[in-house]
Amino acid sequence: MKLTKLLVPGFLLFGAGCSTPAVAPPVTLQTTAPAPAADPVLEPEPEPVLPPLPTEVTAEAKAFFSTLPSAFESEHNPLTESKITLGRMLFFENRMSKNHDVSCNSCHGLDTFGVDGKTTSNGHKRQRGDRNSPTVYNAGAHIAQFWDGRAADLEAQAKGPILNPVEMAMVDESTVVAILKSIPGYRKLFKQAFPADKDPITYDNLALAIGAFERKLVTPGKFDRYLAGDETALSVDEKRGMAKFAGVGCTTCHNGAAVGGSSFQKLGLVEAWVGVTDEGRFKVTKAEEDKQRFRVPSLRNIAETDPYLHDGSETNLNQLIRKMAKHQLGRELADADVVDIEVFLKALTGVIPVAYIAVPTLPKSGPKTPKPDPS
Repeated sequence: MKLTKLLVPGFLLFGAGCSTPAVAPPVTLQTTAPAPAADPVLEPEPEPVLPPLPTEVTAEAKAFFSTLPSAFESEHNPLTESKITLGRMLFFENRMSKNHDVSCNSCHGLDTFGVDGKTTSNGHKRQRGDRNSPTVYNAGAHIAQFWDGRAADLEAQAKGPILNPVEMAMVDESTVVAILKSIPGYRKLFKQAFPADKDPITYDNLALAIGAFERKLVTPGKFDRYLAGDETALSVDEKRGMAKFAGVGCTTCHNGAAVGGSSFQKLGLVEAWVGVTDEGRFKVTKAEEDKQRFRVPSLRNIAETDPYLHDGSETNLNQLIRKMAKHQLGRELADADVVDIEVFLKALTGVIPVAYIAVPTLPKSGPKTPKPDPS
């Protein structure tokens, strides 16, 4: 710092007892700005030390889950064999699509764990939807249907894709009903399924039949045997993975018989999920807190139902576990923990009911049945 001495001219000092003038002493002035004070040295905050994940399954962890039922019963849609038989046919019925080339099974392949393995599915004229097609297996356990929960149950969900212009592209309900009435074989089938109805071929009954069939799309497996008391049903590694799955907090959302599906959660709850533009449940409720909230998926058969997430953007289960721990729980998992949890998730693969999903022989078209329309 450069300093300059300046002499201030003398001036008279008067005061009691003073008789002679006094000259003021030289004053030293600073002509440059003072140096800023050094920033204090801050010690970095230590990383939080998280407790190690448990390796033994506790009774509390086991209690998060329950066995799958043989069917997801409904008070408003009692299950009957005739209704299920009809629903199975309608699930495979492609004449309920505009060009006769898309059915429920097109996007929800029953022999491939209820999915088509695509990021988003192809519909009418090979158009693609904007969300991944979730599995229909064990869907009866869900709090609601579709990723945004816009359908209350399986029956309400069955009505949507048929009229969606990107999916099956039918004009309206009456057009669908007219097609079914034009197929002679369906008249008898609907009457058997809905004997109390004077005119049984209706759009509502179509949905009830499909819903009845889907309510028995259940895939129990060794995890259910374990929950029922067979300790040997899961290996030591699978049990360790289950303990870590519960210990890290995954059971907050993934619990119950379906290991999920019972709540709506924001994707990127703790740390924002980059690239998510879908507003999720907000499209249904218009509530700000529902932006980017989606129905939590079931983890049953998760190892067989990739790609994952609402947009099908993740294909690797190992990476999905890491991302979910980071973005939803704020945890960075060790490699060994990820591997153990993945082993447990693979143990959630159940058995497809091969006889139940056998492709049925559909009734033949009648003379008034409309031809395929590719337009």
